[in-house]
Amino acid sequence: MENKKSLSNWLIASDIDGTLNNKLRRLPERNEKAIQRFVSMGGRFTLASGRNPQSMEKHFRRLPIAGTPAIVMNGAGLYDFQKNEMIYFSAMSDEGMRLAVEAAKKFPLVDVIIVAKDIIYITGSGWFGKLFVAADKLDHKHIRNIDDVPKVNWGKVIFSGIPMHITKIKKHFTSMKNPDLTLMSSSVASFEILAKNTHKGTAVLKLAEILGIDESHTGAIGDYFNDFDMLKTVGVPACCGQAPKELKKVSEFVACHCNNGAVADFLEYIEKKNNPKS
Repeated sequence: MENKKSLSNWLIASDIDGTLNNKLRRLPERNEKAIQRFVSMGGRFTLASGRNPQSMEKHFRRLPIAGTPAIVMNGAGLYDFQKNEMIYFSAMSDEGMRLAVEAAKKFPLVDVIIVAKDIIYITGSGWFGKLFVAADKLDHKHIRNIDDVPKVNWGKVIFSGIPMHITKIKKHFTSMKNPDLTLMSSSVASFEILAKNTHKGTAVLKLAEILGIDESHTGAIGDYFNDFDMLKTVGVPACCGQAPKELKKVSEFVACHCNNGAVADFLEYIEKKNNPKS
């Protein structure tokens, strides 16, 4: 019984694609069993993703973690799937939204996807945006002119297009001096902006505060640059074996490749860290 209680002061968050799931977006059985064990011993486990609640739900509900809110929109929100409500939300400022609109007009060949608190807006031609919402059949509206999108409760803005155009968007934002934004590379074909000081890591710490868990007992595992700030923020950072070297440099633990059960590797490491004599 002592071991079962001993993990109750831990909160672990995992990215989904390329971390919890393998490269075919399937959940390795080893990860599923490790999560069940971790939770049975009192640990709090959750998912931290760029997805909105609608897109994350199927991934969340297949795991025994219903009592722990999920980190959504790359940290812009905490969503409680038991209550079906957002319990915390970090909206972009008026200045942040203005900068997004300015960039959308400067780079008209790039689709701009606005993930608001309750809906997704697709602007521009919509080709990349339609691909974004198609996989999970996400609720959305296509509003060609970004000026016509309601300027309220924007969680994050995704610029999506061919890599050459995304590189220009990235340079546009990174050249700014202290913008009221958090900048995030999510793939070669997309670039994201959120409210300042908002990312998966800040959301993990906010969730830990809500749960009464010390920052030193927060852990997270990811595989790509949109996980970088999270790994720099939590008490015990980890990454998958296939992660870029920049993530490995800031990680206390490097797990195996996601195809082989990286989350299981990390949870076993946490258990040993918590019970060094076992």
